[in-house]
Amino acid sequence: MTLIGILQILAFFAIIVAITKPIGIFMYRVFEGQRTFLHPVLGWLERLIYRVSGIREGEEQTWVRYSASLISLSIFSFLFVYLIQRLQGFLPLNPMHFSTSQAPTGATAMTPDLAFNTAVSFVTNTNWQSYSPDTTMSYLTQMAALAVQNFVSAAVGIAIAVALIRGFARHTTKTIGNFWADVVRCTLYILLPICVLTTVFFVSQGCIQNFKEPVTAQTLEGTPQVIEQGPLASQLSIKMLGTNGGGYFNANSSHPYENPTPASNFLQMLLIFSLGAGLTYMFGKAVKDTKQGWAVFSAMSALFFAGVLVCYWAEQKGNPMVTQMGVAQAYERSQPGGNMEGKEVRFGIAQSTLFATVTTDASCGAINSWHDSFTPLGGLVPLFNIQTDEVIFGGVGAGLYSMLLYAVIAVFIGGLMVGRTPEYVGKKIEQKEIKMAIIAVLATSLCILVLTALSSVTPFAKGGYWNAPGPAVANTNNNGAHGLSEILYAYSSGAGNNGSAFAGINANTPWYNLTLGIDMLVGRFLFIIPALAIAGSLASKKLIPVTNGTLPTNGPLFVVLLIGTVIIVGALTYFPVLSLGPIVEHFQMFNGKLF
Repeated sequence: MTLIGILQILAFFAIIVAITKPIGIFMYRVFEGQRTFLHPVLGWLERLIYRVSGIREGEEQTWVRYSASLISLSIFSFLFVYLIQRLQGFLPLNPMHFSTSQAPTGATAMTPDLAFNTAVSFVTNTNWQSYSPDTTMSYLTQMAALAVQNFVSAAVGIAIAVALIRGFARHTTKTIGNFWADVVRCTLYILLPICVLTTVFFVSQGCIQNFKEPVTAQTLEGTPQVIEQGPLASQLSIKMLGTNGGGYFNANSSHPYENPTPASNFLQMLLIFSLGAGLTYMFGKAVKDTKQGWAVFSAMSALFFAGVLVCYWAEQKGNPMVTQMGVAQAYERSQPGGNMEGKEVRFGIAQSTLFATVTTDASCGAINSWHDSFTPLGGLVPLFNIQTDEVIFGGVGAGLYSMLLYAVIAVFIGGLMVGRTPEYVGKKIEQKEIKMAIIAVLATSLCILVLTALSSVTPFAKGGYWNAPGPAVANTNNNGAHGLSEILYAYSSGAGNNGSAFAGINANTPWYNLTLGIDMLVGRFLFIIPALAIAGSLASKKLIPVTNGTLPTNGPLFVVLLIGTVIIVGALTYFPVLSLGPIVEHFQMFNGKLF
């Protein structure tokens, strides 16, 4: 590791710390219905949306009605995105004639299973892409279907976190807010203004924003090259701010149109973490103890630094087999210059590993380097980040409500240690809360492990047809331990609603499109519904005064307990399969075995 690289990481985190409090205060005021500096500009539009949509802003909902509203919006969004994809050949703003008889060679057809997978992906804020966007989606589909869902799914995630915060902050009430008002306020006052400003910046850096047809240029070798065009910049901001991650181009944020400069690269990473960090302070302010929010922030920060430093170290050390020395000497040498395979020279190892860590700490999935080309330990970090249920700042909203569920488990464990009924921010944690938290945590891990196992051994999982012959790993670029890691990463990314991939797996088959779709639905809704049930249960309880026997949850001891809970639950659940994947691959690399 280099001093410059470490300073870049520290500079990034220093800015995150600086913006956490002001963002948290602003979000608190927005969701409490208080007046902000944006209300004179946008207040009329908020009122108009309520009037046209029939939303009764002041009518609060129980957790059951809140959940029903969420599910109804998700079903409508899924159908809307699915139909636009299937009908894009008959719709305007399709200069490449995708999904028609005039579609260019190499274009991907929006088959029913692929359209299902993509619709589920964007509705669940996963943005997994089993296709190349620039050769599959029309401009209208990119804007009206995918970009709109980037806003909606992000607003939904934040609304769920806000509802859970209200569950901790309120007492002796049955309601946790109004889902529709929360989504409108989030979109109008938080997501939209930031995206407008950052879009202008991205255009100034060189991101494209037009409706032109692709341009064909002649290379120096004399062969034609198609240079894609389209409305990219307007979708770039929300894909980062909303931790969606779906790229306009297949190369995602390594493409010079999608991430043209070091400044755009740095801003994209800041956007990924900004709202997740701000929500931690909002939590502390809502429960009237900002130390509670900083404790959650500290736990997330410690896990972030552990991941980024291990990933940076592993990639800087590189592959010992490239040293042109014997295997016996490989342990003593590092790859000259580190592992630059799959990385952009303009970003280097430090910015590539920082981006990989940030995007998998959050449920973003955008990439500026190929995780499949990382060393085994370097690739283990983003994989394990996702498997922690994205609690390290996490997706917008998802990071906080996931970490709060782990906090519920942590105080339960702490309560057992000291022999008292577990309490958290003045609320007793009882049987219902623990059951709901455990259901959420186990549902994602069960889905990941079962589907990974099936895809590793089932013959029809490897091809485009159910009866395709050959070994199951034929659908991956690599066999052995790395092939297993590619499959494991895909299902971890789906259930974690992350969307990034090792990119060594051909997931555009009926098996993967359907099973990954199920994987994403389980990871989204079997985490959200228990979280809302906990919110409703906590909101109805009385506040308990702090006594000498109360386990403090706003200090270093609880931070350590919370980190330990996250790591132990993750390690115990996934350690066996990780041992068969990236861990064994690491030792094989030092013994001359590469994939």
